[in-house]
Amino acid sequence: MPEQLTYEDLVAIVAEQAKEIASLKEELARYRTPKNSGNSHKPPSTDISVPKRNQNLREKSGKQPGGQFGHKGHTLEMKGTPDKVIEHKPDLCGSCGCNIANLPAYFIDKRQVVDIPPIQPIWLEHQIFGRTCECGHSTICHFPAGVSAPVQYGSHVEAMVAYFHARHYLPVQRMKELFKHLLGLPVGESSIVNMINRFANKAQPVYEEIKSKVMRSGCVGSDETGCKVNGKKHWFWTWQNLLFTLIIYAKSRGSITIEQTFPEGLPATILVSDRLAAQLGSNAKDHQICTVHLLRDFNYIEQLHESSWAKDFKTLIKEAIALDKQIQPEQYALPNTQRDALETRLRQLLAQSIPQQHFQAITLQKQLNKIPENILLFLHHADVPAHNNGSEKAIRNLKVKQKISGQFKSEKGAQAFAVIRSVIDTAIKSGKQVVNELLLIAAQPQSNPAPA
Repeated sequence: MPEQLTYEDLVAIVAEQAKEIASLKEELARYRTPKNSGNSHKPPSTDISVPKRNQNLREKSGKQPGGQFGHKGHTLEMKGTPDKVIEHKPDLCGSCGCNIANLPAYFIDKRQVVDIPPIQPIWLEHQIFGRTCECGHSTICHFPAGVSAPVQYGSHVEAMVAYFHARHYLPVQRMKELFKHLLGLPVGESSIVNMINRFANKAQPVYEEIKSKVMRSGCVGSDETGCKVNGKKHWFWTWQNLLFTLIIYAKSRGSITIEQTFPEGLPATILVSDRLAAQLGSNAKDHQICTVHLLRDFNYIEQLHESSWAKDFKTLIKEAIALDKQIQPEQYALPNTQRDALETRLRQLLAQSIPQQHFQAITLQKQLNKIPENILLFLHHADVPAHNNGSEKAIRNLKVKQKISGQFKSEKGAQAFAVIRSVIDTAIKSGKQVVNELLLIAAQPQSNPAPA
């Protein structure tokens, strides 16, 4: 006969089954509520299907779609002094057919056409001469700085290559086609690659200056994204703020990249990031986590568990963001009762008991309890944003580049793109004309230029 189970045995079996049922329910809930760009840190490109409309973090503004009332429109305006005027005067009468070419004409109206003439490259030949003095000494001129090969491409071509490469993300083959058919200049693929590398070398001093200024900034956002280099997964990182963008290429997503980039850390900087352990562990004055990413996490938990805790936390974050928009710069250092109330509610939510079956919520609460002071830090500093959107925008260009051009063929090419893109993004933030900035860099001489 089988052994009879005691009451205690049955209680233990039921408890074990209840635990297993809860685990299966959790797994089923995760299956029914997949993660996407609306409820997690996953990028939109990974979405298998379009997220539900109610997952959008943007609040309704109440405004109608499209241009708002009072918005100033723009239209193509006439030029006061056109480059060429073509007069159209009648020679024959439209009624009787008589010749009226010698009669005085009177003005009726004018229209202008803006066009671009056919582009032809200019070939400049530098010739050097010598003269012999009466004393017998011969003095010979030198070629201008940068003119170092029998035939080479000029600085304007080099700047254009950098511009097409890191601003418009053109692949080398398509850039070759553009130069040949649009600009009338036959440029080989190897020459384009050489010019990209040569420009990156010339831009290195500007790049190092950007890095130095980022390191001394009071607030910096940081993010990272994967990239393919010769078939292997590597990484691009960014450190940026409203004035500067530094992008670096690295093989690692770990803290070693931060340590190599900033050996002395960022001791004067409040670092805004997406809760990556390497970022939160980096040497900085303080840290602010991205509340937008946090809202997505709460979205997922609310959908997964119908969690009131996640819903209350979302409300808290949204109220904090709204308060941040109301505080004037000079008021951040002053006492603020609304801020105090939000921080009290934050502590209560971090200490609140969560149902045991809400595993995802418990995990997130434990994570946030390790960094409570980094959640609402932005309410104490005028220059610290509540989100890391600026870093995402700076790093998104790398994804666009890879979607258009494919993977990087070499580590050198990846690093060159990081340098050039940093210079371009910083120029845009400074309100400078990108092409002009690239021309200034391309015009700089190089001691060991790559062949044309």
